[in-house]
Amino acid sequence: MTETAPRKRLYIKTYGCQMNVYDSERMADVLAPLGYDVTDTPEGADLVVLNTCHIREKATEKVYSELGKIRELRDAKAEAGDGVMTIAVAGCVAQAEGAEIMRRQPAVDLVVGPQAYHQLPELIARAHRAKGERLAADFAAHDKFDALPAARNPGGVTAFLTVQEGCDKFCTFCVVPYTRGAEWSRPVDQILAEARGLADQGVREVTLLGQNVNAYSGEGGLAGLVRRLAEIPGLDRIRYTTSHPRDMDEALIAAHAELPELMPYLHLPVQSGSDKILKAMNRAHTADSYLKLIETIRAARPDIALSGDFIVGFPGERDADFEATLQLVREVGYASAFSFKYSRRPGTPAAAMPGQVAEAVKDERLARLNALLDEQQVAFNQSQVGRVLPVLFEKPGRHPGQLSGRSPYLQAVHATGPDHLIGQIVPVRIESAAKMSLAGALELESA
Repeated sequence: MTETAPRKRLYIKTYGCQMNVYDSERMADVLAPLGYDVTDTPEGADLVVLNTCHIREKATEKVYSELGKIRELRDAKAEAGDGVMTIAVAGCVAQAEGAEIMRRQPAVDLVVGPQAYHQLPELIARAHRAKGERLAADFAAHDKFDALPAARNPGGVTAFLTVQEGCDKFCTFCVVPYTRGAEWSRPVDQILAEARGLADQGVREVTLLGQNVNAYSGEGGLAGLVRRLAEIPGLDRIRYTTSHPRDMDEALIAAHAELPELMPYLHLPVQSGSDKILKAMNRAHTADSYLKLIETIRAARPDIALSGDFIVGFPGERDADFEATLQLVREVGYASAFSFKYSRRPGTPAAAMPGQVAEAVKDERLARLNALLDEQQVAFNQSQVGRVLPVLFEKPGRHPGQLSGRSPYLQAVHATGPDHLIGQIVPVRIESAAKMSLAGALELESA
């Protein structure tokens, strides 16, 4: 008789963007053959991975704070004789500040850049063989994707699918070109194979991910990829994020007009409404060119919902520049948006620019911008009341008998219905709207 080795406990904490969520899922896939099962808490874990984001200073400091707590748990685990906890830092902070992480937190065993997490099994084995050795790794993106096992759907009817990584735009505020590297696109066949596998596991909606996803350079570009994905049986909804205005081409706009599988929702960051600030950011578009692009997109798909990103308090931003941003927001009318105060990131050109804006001024401008964006989001949600929307139900709601899903415009929708509708797209008449969600009733008598 042989004894089965006990399963090991893996805790992954994910910071930042949706691509990091995807990366965390793939880390779990890579580590599963080694006997690791994902756990929801770090207490007692055999391996803790912090998958980090370097976009904002506060996020970076949160990682160091979390490492202090994890170290205490590691020491408690050792004192209780419950084995060894291995601590790994992955993602963009690991890429940018690997040596600093090792210096500031001696408890860290592994530092793994975002292009190297497929090497985790080897690194963990090396760390266990050479006790006390602290390891770091970084490899090219094509090595990572070639080495990954087939994606496993962790459960659910929606999934993320990375198609492009890196950025060549070099916006002066952004660390992505330095942490994720140059733009690189996965082969079409590789993406299609992963998407088919997800559809076979019950996924109905995929969100294509990339730092500049519409810069995808595989055969046919992003538009061609979306058209081929739309042919996969069972894959009924396709989304993508994050886009750059410079890469929003005619073919992709036409796909929005022609493909019902491509959802009428577009996240298209502008960052500022001031041409002076856009030039300082190295965005390579103007407020007017952005507005004309929006006009073209809406002409092709009149019902499209728009989302955007905004940075307030960029170096040199004066009152008139901020007012230009507010004016652009009024002209576009966003369904949702993300807004941030400018945060200095070491090594980026903007960090050394003159005219750094006082925090109190940033706070005041952010509050004004958020008030306008919130007003627009509420108005957009209210405009859906009385409409019948096709809702993909994803999971049970918080209340008994309630289901939770998403509209084509990415709004959360709640309705009362049986659990067997999870995974189905069901018409729902919208009866009420709040800032963050809609509520309605099923339209199908048979439901």
